[in-house]
Amino acid sequence: MQLYNKLSAKERAELIDKAGKDRLTISFYQYYKIENPQLFRDKLFLEWDTLEILGRTYVSYEGINAQISVPSDRMLQLKEQLDAISFLKDIRLNAAVEQDNKSFLKLKVKVRSKIVADGLNDANFDVTDIGVHLNANEFNNMLEDPNTVCVDMRNHYESEIGHFAGAVTPDVDTFRDSLDIIEEDLKNHKEDKNLLMYCTGGIRCEKASAYYKHKGFKNIFQLEGGIINYIRQVENQELENKFKGKNFVFDHRRAERISDDVVSKCHQCGDSCDIHVNCDNEACHLLFIQCTSCSEKMNICCSDKCKEVAALPFEEQKALRKGKGNSNKVFKKGRSEVLKFKN
Repeated sequence: MQLYNKLSAKERAELIDKAGKDRLTISFYQYYKIENPQLFRDKLFLEWDTLEILGRTYVSYEGINAQISVPSDRMLQLKEQLDAISFLKDIRLNAAVEQDNKSFLKLKVKVRSKIVADGLNDANFDVTDIGVHLNANEFNNMLEDPNTVCVDMRNHYESEIGHFAGAVTPDVDTFRDSLDIIEEDLKNHKEDKNLLMYCTGGIRCEKASAYYKHKGFKNIFQLEGGIINYIRQVENQELENKFKGKNFVFDHRRAERISDDVVSKCHQCGDSCDIHVNCDNEACHLLFIQCTSCSEKMNICCSDKCKEVAALPFEEQKALRKGKGNSNKVFKKGRSEVLKFKN
């Protein structure tokens, strides 16, 4: 019984090309008390592997958080499979704004302590006592209210390339970091201001809204389905799009364009740019913003030192990496002393 992915990304990419089928990138989440996350995880993996589903999914005692890619001709089967699970019946499936057959190249279903790393003790508050969900039109109207404070619940490298006009964008590395900062900044307005939140697909706001209600905020609202669902409604209902730039996504696409606005700049030369890359030196792999000109000049590297290493033969690079971890650099995500023009 195969319960884990056995193909490399390269092998999977070749199979996708050979199949010649269109794939859909979708995401969904649900907070629900799952008694046996490991058993549920194994069940999902077996069923999704059969449907040729790829992607990254977290399962925990508090629910499920999924970002997946499914062959378009298997979409109905996936929907039937989800509807057969009581707490996932009729779940909203957020379809990506920009589709890519290779958004995911492996199927990973993992059991985690949390479906989003929030650092909170859920026993201290009612996680089901959430804020008011708003559709795109309602969200736009509340944005115009001078009594509203709109807060981006994503991390700095996400909001840097795209955000709602007038939104507060905390300069944080993690979701957990933003919770205390926002509470402190708005501590004098817990009763007289509308706290309006948004994130990529809605999952972070779901937990944050319950947390802030516990902390005494009286008027809490959240964008239902996040940015992904918002742009779908904007397009279908011909509403004004108040999101500027790109929406950062956690797959091989890295981002999907929501508007023509470019709100960020190249971290190396300072020119207008919103293209995220990973440093080509595998020992670094830093995520940062790099324009086409700098990419050609630096060979997709973040520094001259990394450029020199990346030019070495593979075996020499491998020898240099031996015994050294690179996780600190990887998770800096745009924060490095070599980046001269980081916002």
